[in-house]
Amino acid sequence: MWTFILLTTALLGPRAYALPTASVASPTTAAASSVTAAATSSNPFSGVQLYANPHYSSEIYTSAIPSLTASLTSKASAAAEVGTFFWLDAVDKVPTMGTYLNNIKTKNAAGANPPIAGTFVVYDLPDRDCAALASNGEFSVDDGGVANYKAYIDKIHTQLVKYSDIKTILVYEPDSFGNLVTNLNVAKCAEAESAYYECFKYALTTLNLDNVSIYLDAGHAGWLGWAANLQPAATLFAQIYKNASSPAAVRGLATNVANYNAWSIDTCPSYTSGNENCDEKKYVTALAPLLEAAGFPAHFITDTGRNGAQPTAQTAWGDWCNVKSTGLGKRPTTATNSTLEDAFVWVKPPAESDGTSNSSSARYDAHCGYSDALTPAPEAGTWFQAYFEQLLENADASF
Repeated sequence: MWTFILLTTALLGPRAYALPTASVASPTTAAASSVTAAATSSNPFSGVQLYANPHYSSEIYTSAIPSLTASLTSKASAAAEVGTFFWLDAVDKVPTMGTYLNNIKTKNAAGANPPIAGTFVVYDLPDRDCAALASNGEFSVDDGGVANYKAYIDKIHTQLVKYSDIKTILVYEPDSFGNLVTNLNVAKCAEAESAYYECFKYALTTLNLDNVSIYLDAGHAGWLGWAANLQPAATLFAQIYKNASSPAAVRGLATNVANYNAWSIDTCPSYTSGNENCDEKKYVTALAPLLEAAGFPAHFITDTGRNGAQPTAQTAWGDWCNVKSTGLGKRPTTATNSTLEDAFVWVKPPAESDGTSNSSSARYDAHCGYSDALTPAPEAGTWFQAYFEQLLENADASF
């Protein structure tokens, strides 16, 4: 799904998952300060439940549980109750967004307490995944991709306006910003650069609504967390934010999406050697003051869906596809013990494949055939039963 370069309906029906909360302590270094009052006024995850969407729940109950051992079934059932993000990775997924928002509206009207929020990933840029192959999308820059993307964003906007009484949290375009920081030496990324900027501006302007909070994707510690990449990343995020007239809906950044890094780890894994920012807490703590100085709101969420076992079996930090020895991480919560970190969340639904290991597939990426990748693996985004069993077996003790 990503490559980095160092620069030197459900059987049980839709449910909701209430986020545990706790008092928040200050980080060890500079805490975030207000950048724009509207964007940084409150944590959008506070006082809400996250919607456990029927698609993921159905995958677990229909595809997973029938073949699981009794010892894993209870963990699987618990995972089905967790609110995950629904990926709008194709235009034809947008109507499902409307279905889920309508479900949420019905539940909230019936007295859901706390009220339920919707969580979605906007992920359909033209020439998406420009530095890899496994998650290539439906639009091409050379074939009307920018216009098609704007139409896709308009469809999302229509749903958000229709359900303007539903708090909705978006993670925006995983991998795209990291590719602009480190991978412009890849021809496909360089050729898509101007289109990306145009799409970013249109989307962030169009989706700047009162009921919406947006987190731009910021890769992870092993990508943009290297010392040489931190300032270029902060500069890029601030530029994109200001190009869109500093939209109030932009709350901050999402890290570790579809990845495996620990939030905080005592001993840095061998595969992180050379980078003192070897976990996500160190990464966001290093990036935050640079963002603040550049004028970007320094608030974060971190994907913990697959970081429950540390260290992983990665032989290199850049190995991202269906990595072995991973486990379910902490359930979504605002109890992060950091003023920078709004919430731990499950952005990538655990057990949906990162990419196929079938070398004859048009979307085959070599990373999915590496020795540290679990094989055989299906196409990206489809259910991977063996991987789900691995995640259950290695789940974080708190799960």
